[in-house]
Order: sequence, then C-alpha cells, then structure tokens
Amino acid sequence: MTYNKKSIEDIDVSGKRVLVRCDFNVPLKDGVITSDKRIVEAVPTIKYLLGKGAAVILCSHMGKPKGEVNKKYTLAPVAARLTELLGQKVELAPDTIGPETKKMAAALPFGRALLLENTRFDKREEANDPEFAKELASMAEIFVNDAFGAAHRAHASTAGVAMYGGLPAVCGYLIQKEIGVMGKALEDPKRPFIAILGGAKVSDKIGVINNLLDRCDTIIIGGGMAYTFFKALGNEVGNSICEYDKLDIAREAIAKAKAKKVNFMLPVDNIIGKEYKEDTTYMRIYSDSIPDGWMGLDIGEKTQELYSKSIEGAGTIVWNGPMGVSEWPHFAGGTNAVAKAVSESGAISIIGGGDSAAAVEKLGYADKMTHVSTGGGASLEFLEGKELPGIACLQDK
Repeated sequence: MTYNKKSIEDIDVSGKRVLVRCDFNVPLKDGVITSDKRIVEAVPTIKYLLGKGAAVILCSHMGKPKGEVNKKYTLAPVAARLTELLGQKVELAPDTIGPETKKMAAALPFGRALLLENTRFDKREEANDPEFAKELASMAEIFVNDAFGAAHRAHASTAGVAMYGGLPAVCGYLIQKEIGVMGKALEDPKRPFIAILGGAKVSDKIGVINNLLDRCDTIIIGGGMAYTFFKALGNEVGNSICEYDKLDIAREAIAKAKAKKVNFMLPVDNIIGKEYKEDTTYMRIYSDSIPDGWMGLDIGEKTQELYSKSIEGAGTIVWNGPMGVSEWPHFAGGTNAVAKAVSESGAISIIGGGDSAAAVEKLGYADKMTHVSTGGGASLEFLEGKELPGIACLQDK
C-alpha cells in the first residue's frame, strides 16, 4: 500500500480555521507526562500552520476512557506542555464539541492554537458517528491528520471529519514522514532488505511476514513467536508460549520463504527460564532441546552473534517487535544485541513503533536509527500492506 497524499504545504491555510488531529496519547504517571515524544513530534506541523496565520484547533484521544468523562485522561498536561513548546498559551476547551468549545474555536485568533478535550470522552468518537464527525468538522475549514499512531482506526476524529464533514483533508509533516520513509522501504528498498520480527504471537505478525516474504532478502525471527515455528518444525518447546492452532500457518511461511529463496532465520539457542517472572532461574540451551517445565524468554548468545552478522551488510532494515522479554535485564540481551547491530549497520533503519521503539529509546539507540515510527498498530498494518483509514481519507496529490 503506497500513498501519495497532499500535505499542509499543498493547500492554502492562511486565514483559515484548521482542525488538526494529533496523537497526544502520551504516558502519564500521577498526572505527569513521562515521555513527551509524541507532543514534540507534532510541533513542526503546528508551528507551520501558526506561522502561516491559521487558527489551529488541536484534537486527540488519550487512553481508553470508554466514552465517558474521566479526569484521569484529561489533556490538561498536554495543553501545559504545548504552551511551553509553542511559546504561547494553549487553552484547553471544556469538551470536544460543546457550545462553549465551539464559541472558543470561533473566537480563536489567527496565529493561535486551542486544544479540545479528549475525543474519547464521547462514545461517538470510536463509533465514527457521522453526526459527531460533522459537529467536529463544523469548527474548521480544513482538516489535517498528523496522528499516525491512530491512522489505522476509522474514528470520527481520524477519518469521519473527512468522510462526513466535507472538509478538505491533508496530512501533516509527521504522517508525511511516516508514509514516505516506510513506503519507500517497502516499494524500492536499498538491498539487501532485512526484516526483523519479534513479539509474542505468530498470529499478530503473519500478515506482515507474508507481505515481507514478497519483498525481503532475509527475515529474522525472535520473541515468543519463534517457539510456534520451532513446534511447527517438530521440536519440543517446553512451557514456551506457542500457538498450537497456528502450526500450519507457520509451516506455510517457512515453505514460502524456501520457495522464494528468502533467508528465514530462527534462533539456534535460547535463554530459558523456569517461570515467567523477572528473577526466575535461567540458563542457555539449544533451540531443539527445550526441556519440559522451562520456557524460552530470549534469544541466546550464539543467535545474537548470527543475527548481528547478517544485519552487518544490510541496505534496508525494518524491525518490529523485541527479541525477548526485554523489560527484564536477564532477558534483554537479544534485543540489546540486535539494536546495537542495527544502529551500527549503516543501513536505512526503520523501527516499527510499539515495543521495539520503546526498547531502542530505553537502550539509547533511537538517535542512531533512520526512523523510529510513532505508531505501533499503525506501522504494523502499514507493513502488512493494509489500507489505513486515517490516511486513505486524505486528498491525493
């Protein structure tokens, strides 16, 4: 799926009211933002619009308040952080589409920004309700989607305002960058093209695996899903996570890789533990001999060496999903080794959001990667070749 969408630079925004869907779903602890990455990523688009003399009405969801007002998920901390980043007071509206909010939006001076309260405080948001979308759209003349992290969801504020609200719809700089970098990697990669796929389940990644088997030279498998592949090949996996109902799918993927001459790499050794907990007893063992009562929790040192070696000569790398339970020190070695190898490879390196993005951030390799995606589920669906509703609704160039 490739997109060639109009951006904020392809449309006249000066003297216009512009509704911008951002992804301000940031982590909070006791009401304090613990990572402002998503807010910072939205700033270039907002600054461009303000600089062009637009009145900028920002909206976003946060968390899962299930369609009810829940002050735990208020965007007040986001408004405060935006005030600091933009150097102007960003007011928080009392709700998303109420009379007072509409009044604030109508009175908003050009060159200023307003933040609407959490869109998910209204249950009609996630239902992509046409009336709710129209009410939201009525406050503006142009719609800009810059929320890549929510682009795979057809909600009122991501797709509905363009579908039902009749607003001309374009993308911001963040979505433009996401679809540009990942689109080029999939359609015209510098070779060799290597995909590194981790995570717990084959069922979560099989769409990505099948799409990438048509494009990649090498696919490297880690994480819990490796054990479903081991079982499919007839090996014992002890108590490791394993989708016994997906063994046929795993065998088909291995056969497809062989037929297409794709190097399909599975771990040769693993770090296994007695229980699924941080301080469990652990040891290294070869992949074909995991004993009963033990479970695989990371790739072993031999595998780390093999994977790092194959990453060395890459032209393009796409990585989605950690190699083990990387939040626990004893089982973070695989993810750390792969992150180091990718950062030193000299390849065009794309980290597909979610847990792998969090891991490279935590390990300090994020600034050495070409692109760290802001969307977990969205980047996964993009890599699968699925159409993302929040991008499909935007105007084509």
